[in-house]
Amino acid sequence: MAHNTFFLTVLFLLCNVAVVLTDSNVSCYRIEPGTIAGIICADVLLTLVIVIVTYRCASFRRRKIDNADKVYMNVRANCKS
Repeated sequence: MAHNTFFLTVLFLLCNVAVVLTDSNVSCYRIEPGTIAGIICADVLLTLVIVIVTYRCASFRRRKIDNADKVYMNVRANCKS
């Protein structure tokens, strides 16, 4: 119970600090909505490129390992004859 009281007290104090900070005359840099949309679109595009490149590299590596196993199995089959 004491832990919850401490948590609520800290939360209350942080909310009050937020209110006090918003009342002050701080000059903030304004970012236009188009700029934010461009940043989000670029982030999504970059994430997709990273995912596609990673998938392609992993597929190529898996294919290479599978092909190496097939060659090894063929060599063993030829040696038994």
